[in-house]
Amino acid sequence: MNILHVYKTYLPENFMGVPRVIYELSEGLTKIGMTSEVLALYENSNKEPLLVGNHHVHQVERNLHIASTSLSYSIFGKFRELAKNADIVHYHFPWPLADVLYCLHGRAKPSVVTYHSDIIKQRNLLRLYKPIMNRFLSAADAIVATSPNYAETSPVLLRHQENLSVIPVGIGERTDPDKALVDSWRMQVGDSFFLFVGALRYYKGIPYLLEAARQTGIPIVIVGGTDSIEINPADLPQNATMVGAVSDEDKEALLSLCRGLILPSHLRSEAFGIALLEAARAGKPMISCDIGTGTSFVNKHGKTGLVVAPGNSDALAEAMRKLFDDQALANTFGENARKHYEANFQANTMCKNYLELYRQIIG
Repeated sequence: MNILHVYKTYLPENFMGVPRVIYELSEGLTKIGMTSEVLALYENSNKEPLLVGNHHVHQVERNLHIASTSLSYSIFGKFRELAKNADIVHYHFPWPLADVLYCLHGRAKPSVVTYHSDIIKQRNLLRLYKPIMNRFLSAADAIVATSPNYAETSPVLLRHQENLSVIPVGIGERTDPDKALVDSWRMQVGDSFFLFVGALRYYKGIPYLLEAARQTGIPIVIVGGTDSIEINPADLPQNATMVGAVSDEDKEALLSLCRGLILPSHLRSEAFGIALLEAARAGKPMISCDIGTGTSFVNKHGKTGLVVAPGNSDALAEAMRKLFDDQALANTFGENARKHYEANFQANTMCKNYLELYRQIIG
């Protein structure tokens, strides 16, 4: 079986969010004898397919980037070529160009759409795009939500229940960080802090996190590259440390040292929160906000961590104090988080569920 994944960005340019999910799926299914290919847009594209792990990536040039949507002139011919050899085309939503590709050249092939997120920011353009979107989703053989929470709260998914299923995101097992690396980070940031991991985007709730840090005086470490927001180092509280983007090994070292992970995202653009999965995998308690998405599926309030009201620095501060002052509670939450990961969020479980779905579609 040959699966073609279609999305606006992928490795090596991007290994966060949706590309991370595509990678886990492609590698996991390749290991059990399936062929996975990815079609994505790049700033500097190569005509020859790029080998990433055990699967191939087909690159086309990114010509425009408007309203968070990447566009390409050459993708239409490349998609038509690749779709001919695919048994299933797996689209990753939202990316409006994928809807157009399906309507023009993809209707002859079985289709799966993983619905990662509602369109939140571009509400005005959504009015124009909505007819194409609904036609695309209605025609898909299967739509997959990444959490039951999102399936129950997305106004779009509530209109497409007839072909909707839920398959949670899964990630591979953790590699324990090198002790010397852990000791090096301990010298820099200590070993009693809360950790934030993620791109610094408008929906991540960073201002609320910084205010909570000011209120509590509890150390926080912020990992992630600047994206849609800028933070002036002069505005940081003394107990906040920004370390920028780091390698996976460094991230695991910081997870080993931290008291817990904070994901203060306050808008539904945070549809799942893979950083929460990484914390659960590392056996760490979590603090997140109740925004009606997969974040509250990964972080179960009172079991794996604390879930607080969104956009509320006082609530974040209270949760930080609670976990910082009660080590036994933090340990219990961390143990539960690890069990939750093992039971629900392993990459091989996600791959098996998608394989079953693919087989059902092909019939």
